[in-house]
Amino acid sequence: MHLKDYLSLTAIALTFIGFAPYIRGIHRGTVHAHVFSWVIWGITTIIVFFAQLDAEGGSGAWPIGVSGTITLYIALLAYQRRGDTKITRSDWLFFCAALSSLPIWYVSADPVFAVIVLTTVDLLGFGPTLRKAYRQPYAESLTFFGLFALRNALVVLALASYSLATLLFPVAVGIGCLFLIILVFFRRRFLRVNAAPSNDLSN
Repeated sequence: MHLKDYLSLTAIALTFIGFAPYIRGIHRGTVHAHVFSWVIWGITTIIVFFAQLDAEGGSGAWPIGVSGTITLYIALLAYQRRGDTKITRSDWLFFCAALSSLPIWYVSADPVFAVIVLTTVDLLGFGPTLRKAYRQPYAESLTFFGLFALRNALVVLALASYSLATLLFPVAVGIGCLFLIILVFFRRRFLRVNAAPSNDLSN
């Protein structure tokens, strides 16, 4: 096995490690995943997986495929466990845009166009979760998104071929995870500070 294969296996391991507590949190009711975000992420990730294979991404694409499969499972769990099911018009727009990548790929015969569309949709798919994370910062897991930021870095290192088609998705999603982490961290800090009783210094 080559170094890139080991990096890919490590990324896959991080995928399972990252998803395990998130799934457990859904079962326990401590994590309330937004159903439509996870549906959008699942569809985009699976299609990107095939696009990366077509662009000769090699073993570096496999963690994306594993992630897409588990992501769809989380969407199903969120629906069954009464997660955040509020679906807006923009959510439907993202969903239709994700599906539009398939005919674009077919017509253009180039996975790059599909990956650009899917990456854009995937980042827009963060919208409902970012909105929820702002309102309920304790309903999301910092550890989960931190592990996936690291996972995506390993995916980049494990790719057999570097091109826009193979790099765009893991790099962009990794940045998206970091942004969500920063948002949740500062919102939690803001809520803690404002929830603390004020000190009355008057005599």
